[in-house]
This record gives sequence, structure tokens and C-alpha cells, in this order.
Amino acid sequence: MQVGIDVACRVGNAVYPEHYDRGWHITGSTGMLGAAAACARLLGLDEQRTTMALGIAASQPVGLREQFGTMTKPLHPGAAARAGLMSALMAAHGFTASTRALEAPRGLMQVFSTKCDWREIHDALGERFEISFNTYKPFACGIVIHPCIEACVRLREQGVMAADIERIELRVHSLVLELTGKKEPADGLAAKFSVYHGCAAGLVFGRAGEHEYADAVVTRPDIVELRRRVTATVDADVAEDAAHATAVLRDGRRVEVHIDHAVGSLERPMSDAALEDKFRSLAEPVLGAKASSRLLQAAWAVASAAAARVADLARP
Repeated sequence: MQVGIDVACRVGNAVYPEHYDRGWHITGSTGMLGAAAACARLLGLDEQRTTMALGIAASQPVGLREQFGTMTKPLHPGAAARAGLMSALMAAHGFTASTRALEAPRGLMQVFSTKCDWREIHDALGERFEISFNTYKPFACGIVIHPCIEACVRLREQGVMAADIERIELRVHSLVLELTGKKEPADGLAAKFSVYHGCAAGLVFGRAGEHEYADAVVTRPDIVELRRRVTATVDADVAEDAAHATAVLRDGRRVEVHIDHAVGSLERPMSDAALEDKFRSLAEPVLGAKASSRLLQAAWAVASAAAARVADLARP
């Protein structure tokens, strides 16, 4: 996993943000390289066949930002994983590709982007690992919304109730509106790209998990009405992982919350208890409470758990 993340993220960093700004969903468009590298490692491929696996994967980027808010958006990482696995298996059986499929003038990276910072590929290789800059998301939506959601959760914790709110005024980074500016999401998938819905969920439920993005919740009249009372303004002084929220109440009071770093960031990682709660909320509806609990125990001891044992634990 560590190798796969390093490959995908280093290539992504080398072409970001120009590649992303052109409309590519970078999770899918570099994810197939990470999956190919990880699968090549698991298959024990030598250097030449690993190069072939990466070369095969380089012809299979997937993902357009135009798909955000549809079923096709979550297809991107799955399709990238499939492409990476297929590439490694093909390479293992002797299928060939260019040895310069990434860096050649007509290779992946220079076709992808006008920016190619090659230093991102090789600087501190084997010493700095991109996995160390990743963390866990507490909310089931685009990460740029997380500071806004947490701000609204904190407003709720301070006693601000939906019925008392005249409006919520947000000051945000420009990416928030660029990526999550959907004002009237029609379903849960679209709502994951709506800062307005995320704030309404935080105020009403005190959380924003999968349940809060269910279609039935997104279309609830009270939720629709509340998110229409949320306004968002770009503020150049607000960092990408920050947000400022002001609740203007019907009685004239103003309650303000500023988030410097959202929970789930490297500066404020989720607690073990919060991770367990998230795991249970996702696993129990599928596996049941008993199997989920067994899997959770195994996850904490994953370093010593055999793969076959983990599969046995997943049985209801």
C-alpha cells in the first residue's frame, strides 16, 4: 500500500494543479499507477516487469471532474484499481509497454499537464513517504467542506438550533465554491458537493456521515429550507483547510466560530474512538454488529493478523 500511495501521489504532485484544473479527477487519473505499483509489488514482479506494469497502466487514466456529484465519480477510484491490477497481471504474463510511458514527450505526464515538476518524482525517494501526509476523513464528502461542517457542528454544540437561525454566513477558501458550490442538490451524491447541505447536516445532526447524505435526508423539506439560509463568500485570507461561520439568529444575536484546521487534518487527527465510530457506522449495516466488532478488533492488530483469518472474521 505504501508503495502504491507514493507512486500515485508523487505523479499527482508533479502535475498538480494544472492537471486538475484542466478537469481531470486526479484520484482516478493517477490512481491506476499507484494500483499497478502496489500489485506489482504483491506479485513479486522484477524491475523490468514492474516498469511494464506502470507503462500499461499509463494508457488507462480514468476520471473527469465533470462527473462529480454522479454515480460515475465514485467509479473513478474503483476503475483505477481495476486498471492497475490488470496492468500488473498483464505484465506478469509478458505484456509489454513503453519504458518511458510516463516521462516521454508524448507520455502520460506531458500529455496530462503543462506543468511537470520532475523533482516531485525523485526528491527524497525512499526517505519521504506520501502516506505520512494523508489522514482519515470524518465526514462523507469533499474534504474542502470539512472545516465548514465542523464549524456548524460547533455552533450546534453552543446551543444554536436550526429554528433560531436567520442565516449562516460562511467565509471560505475559493476551492470550496469551485468544488462544492451546488446550492440545490437533488440527491445524496450531488449533496456531497454542496457546502450548503454539509452545513445543514452539521447543524441538524451534529455529524455528516453516510446517513446524512441519504437521498431521503437531502430532500427533507426542513433540510432544504435550512441550507437555503446558508451563504458562502470567498475570503482570500481563509486558508484551504479553514473556515469562518457566523450564525445570525432571529433575535439579533451573532454567534461566530472559526476553524483553523478541521478535525481529521494532520494537525487535528481523528481519535481512535472517532475512527471506531466511523468504522461501525459503515460496516454494521453491511456485516452486522457482531462481524463488524470482530473485524474492528482484527484491524487494530492487523500487523499480526493473517489474511485468511481476517477473511474468516468477516463472515456473519
